[in-house]
Amino acid sequence: MVTNRELGKTRLPLWAAGFVVLICVAILGLSVWREWETHNADLRNAEIDVANLAHSLVQHADDTFELADTILVGLVHRLELDGTGPDTIAKLQTYLPTRKSSDRIRGIFVYDETGRWLATTEHVDFSRLNNSDREYFRQHRDSPAKNTLIGRPIKSRAGGQWIITASRRINHPDGSFAGVALLTIDVAYFAKFYERFDVGSNGSASLLNDAGIMLARSHDDTSAFIGRDLSNTPLFREWKSRPAAAVYYFKSPLDGVQRLSYYQRSSRYPLMVLASKSQDDVLAPWRRAATVRTAFVLGLVVLIAVIGFYLVRQLWQRQRMAQALVANEAHFRLLAEQSSDMVSRIGLDNRLLYVSPSCVRIIGWSPEELLGTSSVAGIHADDMERVEQAIASLKNDEAEEARFVYRQRHRDKGDIWAEAALHVTRASDSGEVDGVVAVVRDMTEQKDLQDKLASLATTDGLTGLANRRAFDERLAEEWARARRDGTQISLLLIDVDHFKKFNDHYGHQAGDGCLRALGRILSAQAKRPADLAARYGGEEFAVLLPNTGPDGCAEVGEEIREALHDLAMLHVQNPPSRLVTASIGAATSLPSQTALDCNTLVAGADRALYAAKDSGRDRMVMSGQVVPWPAKSA
Repeated sequence: MVTNRELGKTRLPLWAAGFVVLICVAILGLSVWREWETHNADLRNAEIDVANLAHSLVQHADDTFELADTILVGLVHRLELDGTGPDTIAKLQTYLPTRKSSDRIRGIFVYDETGRWLATTEHVDFSRLNNSDREYFRQHRDSPAKNTLIGRPIKSRAGGQWIITASRRINHPDGSFAGVALLTIDVAYFAKFYERFDVGSNGSASLLNDAGIMLARSHDDTSAFIGRDLSNTPLFREWKSRPAAAVYYFKSPLDGVQRLSYYQRSSRYPLMVLASKSQDDVLAPWRRAATVRTAFVLGLVVLIAVIGFYLVRQLWQRQRMAQALVANEAHFRLLAEQSSDMVSRIGLDNRLLYVSPSCVRIIGWSPEELLGTSSVAGIHADDMERVEQAIASLKNDEAEEARFVYRQRHRDKGDIWAEAALHVTRASDSGEVDGVVAVVRDMTEQKDLQDKLASLATTDGLTGLANRRAFDERLAEEWARARRDGTQISLLLIDVDHFKKFNDHYGHQAGDGCLRALGRILSAQAKRPADLAARYGGEEFAVLLPNTGPDGCAEVGEEIREALHDLAMLHVQNPPSRLVTASIGAATSLPSQTALDCNTLVAGADRALYAAKDSGRDRMVMSGQVVPWPAKSA
């Protein structure tokens, strides 16, 4: 008769075998789930990358056409005021090249009501040329609308290259059609800009209009794709039901590549950008890593199965083998719990004695490739000394533990940010330090987020210059440095003349464009590393010039005014020049010879600024001396 105790002994190996099978199945299941989550995470990261790229590209397109719009508005306004007589056209032919101040602009053209060329920036004989057959000309002739029209790509009659047109209607005083002002942008300009971004060998960046016409595309043959009509693709067929910006998976009708993309429509112009990557390119690193991880998991499962079989067989002979099975189970559970971080053991010779399997995910190398190598291999050169000092202090028994953040090279991703927690290990017999245990985790996303937040906290969103907070901090630092070194420090405060009238007359979008243009001028004048251009508030800007005396300060101020005049941005509410001008207040101080703080420098520049405005604007005041702007033609 079989007793209950004997029956339990008989069932124990079966339970153990079932448990081993369950563990193997669980590991395989968890491995499949983890690979699927990693697969989805890589796609989500790629979605974020293409979304960020799309945001940058649509901002670039908006800025480009905003510049074109600003030039056309000023040109049309001037033509409608002065007419299109021979004297006006002769002056205009001399004036137009001065407006072509950016590599974004290919050419500027003026046509009369018959399509005859009146003036252009191109060096061609245009006396017999006529553009009345162009689509943009017919639209302006047939429609009284005054807005800027962005046309589909065409081949230039002046140069033969593919161009994108931006045009506005010109009216006679009675409101009848007087002609067209046209500005052209090379398609190649956008394609060259898009090639700065790494979207992979099969990725692309495209600019289209709302009708589905391809305006520009990165690293492609323009004759094959520019001007192509994509309005019948699913993206445009379902256009009205789609949001203004979203992730979009599709098979490209141009080259048949399956792509992961992000499209975004412009909020200001009838344009959209489409940034895309090949799904195969995005998932290639994951496939390689998944192959390594899967092989490792299968090896682990085989190892567990073999050990389990051995243990089950031993259970038939000795009951105490059950304790060994429980111990192994606990061991594997511990490994599973630590799998999210890379655990390594470092010997006294700085060689890796053990590395956990998660190193594949953290730095891209397998344990077999890392064992026996230097523990500081792959650490960024700028962080190497600090890391080596921390490890040395632990091995010399000067500290029990250390924690730091550093840059580590990843096999596939380049440099990543990692956080390491180190603790000494001691020999059980002597208590002497015999190595270091390190636990490393990937901190790249957290570090990137911290850097982005820090940048946003110190940057003005409209102009890209430093904001008021960053200016105040830098002013205090440079004031303290100038006091310590016995050097001079100068400050310019710049205020756009009659800016409220400019906003009221031309609109807030033009006002923002004006501030951005001035911001670019100030950024160009802050030439030295210590110089700082900042938006002080509203239409008021500041330029901080450390180690600069009155002469240097005056020179920079005059260069800013000259650059603003050279920009020749129309401002009819600002007589007598009828251009955008600025008043500048300047102050210089020697902190080592005064007991006052940096606010005295700001107060001095502010008083000088008000003096400049009271003296008639469009001038600079410094140390009680008014420096007027030389008379120039509007």
